[in-house]
Amino acid sequence: MMRKRVERALLVLGWGAVVAAVAGIVLHVVDWHQKSMVLLASGAMWLMLGAVVGLVLLLLARGWRSSGAAVLVLAGAAWLVVPSYIPEARAAGGPELVVMQSNILFGKADPVAVVGAVRENDVDVLTVEELTIDSITGLREAGLEERLPYFYLEPAQSGGGGTGIYSRYPLRDNKKYDGFIMSNISATMQHPQRGPMSVFAFHPIPPNLDFGAWSAEMRRVDEILAATSAPAIVGADFNATHDHSAYRALLDGAFASAADQTGDGVLLTYPADRRWGPVIGIDHILVAGGVAEQIRTLTIPGSDHRAVLATIRMDL
Repeated sequence: MMRKRVERALLVLGWGAVVAAVAGIVLHVVDWHQKSMVLLASGAMWLMLGAVVGLVLLLLARGWRSSGAAVLVLAGAAWLVVPSYIPEARAAGGPELVVMQSNILFGKADPVAVVGAVRENDVDVLTVEELTIDSITGLREAGLEERLPYFYLEPAQSGGGGTGIYSRYPLRDNKKYDGFIMSNISATMQHPQRGPMSVFAFHPIPPNLDFGAWSAEMRRVDEILAATSAPAIVGADFNATHDHSAYRALLDGAFASAADQTGDGVLLTYPADRRWGPVIGIDHILVAGGVAEQIRTLTIPGSDHRAVLATIRMDL
């Protein structure tokens, strides 16, 4: 009698987990236009893990038919998730470029830590979001401009609207794009071996603050990237995860996710200032005309985002 009760409980819990996984799959695949659904989609990856949990529970309950259904759901989740964890087969033969992307939380991140990461990892290009006038001074005093002497900066007096690009190599054709609430910018970097390369720093408004603007800004980013020729790199806080169709749309053309190329999949970057975080990945490095060889995240004290660091081998 007790055994049957346990099995019944396991069946209920197992099916609950499987249903959660189905919800995660639906949240991932549908191009949602409702704020609530887009926000829920941010955590679709975690819901899809319910397929694994559900299968284990259903097997323990000896619910063989139910287990078969769980296997189908698990296969669907794997079809969506696993490709990001398979390294790109091709290699590039051009120069190496080390790129760092960092949201510095209204300019409050420790400038010494930011510059230390740049120095220790021999960074060539740094993209920065939530750059303020005061943080520029702090980064300068910490020695950033000695390491990356070329820069295009659109800072804010305060708040999160400022954005910047720092480079080891000369920058020209600086551009601030219209159609955005915060500063979204690009420049052409003159690489000594690869020649001119486009560098973008994007920061769409968070969807929870202004969903309509976020949707429009993500479409605007897609338009900008679709009109860009390789070689190019992007450092961004898109306020979007791999589970958002608006983010995946950016990867339909010449650009690829550096984390997908290395097989590292989802890099969790936010919120980094909570004991239970980070739980979602909204900071990304994209590349066109090259292949990322390594990628990882870095803790930057004072920021609520983990920085992303990628080593990219450009095509010749």
